[in-house]
Amino acid sequence: MDREEISRIAHTDHPVKAPLGDDSVRELLRHALPRGDERVLDLGCGPAEWLLRALTERPGTRAEGIDLDAGALAQARERAEAAGVADRLTLHHKAAEDFTPEELFDTVLSVGAAHAFGGLLPTLDAARAHLAPGGRVLIGDGYWESEPGPEAVEVLGDFADLPTTLDKVSAAGWTPVSAHLSTRHELDAYEWSWLGSVANHALDHPDHPASPDLLALVTTRRTEWLRGYRDSFGFACLVLRRTHEGP
Repeated sequence: MDREEISRIAHTDHPVKAPLGDDSVRELLRHALPRGDERVLDLGCGPAEWLLRALTERPGTRAEGIDLDAGALAQARERAEAAGVADRLTLHHKAAEDFTPEELFDTVLSVGAAHAFGGLLPTLDAARAHLAPGGRVLIGDGYWESEPGPEAVEVLGDFADLPTTLDKVSAAGWTPVSAHLSTRHELDAYEWSWLGSVANHALDHPDHPASPDLLALVTTRRTEWLRGYRDSFGFACLVLRRTHEGP
């Protein structure tokens, strides 16, 4: 079972692939889409949960998403049809660097996908290339709430603390206009949902050849979380505008 399929299983009950509750997502979209008629792009959209919520709650928006996971895009198309918003959603099965839109976007999203671009700042560079003047970026990535142990760094990578993260964002030419720091409840709820969805899938399909590996994965991730990064990892979503417009 490949990584993409495991991810789809893991997010069965938590379609937003980040430690955020529904109210937090709604509030972040309110700040990222202040007019309600924006053209929106999601870099690394997966099943396009952010775009589907934006399109459903803001009938004037139009959206495009990019992802390399064909299965996730198929899921997004199916859900868009069911929600009656498919006519306002365009999905692209390609790498972000191969995407050349005819128009720039009012809002660019990328939440929990920075690893695919090589980190937070490269993700912002990718977003900048598609952002119209006066536009906004909604980006979500991890940071260290406290000094991490070596196990946490090995599992998640080497983030910075929150002040350093914001210093880097500002130095790259961005000004935060809104933000959300995931609460302990959101962080824990996300992990339990991930673990529970994978465990339930394995237990519901005991004869599937992948089930023992899925249960082993649950045990490994639970240990990494509780004994590794739970006390040090944080997640921040930032709504950003360019400090200075222009090339």
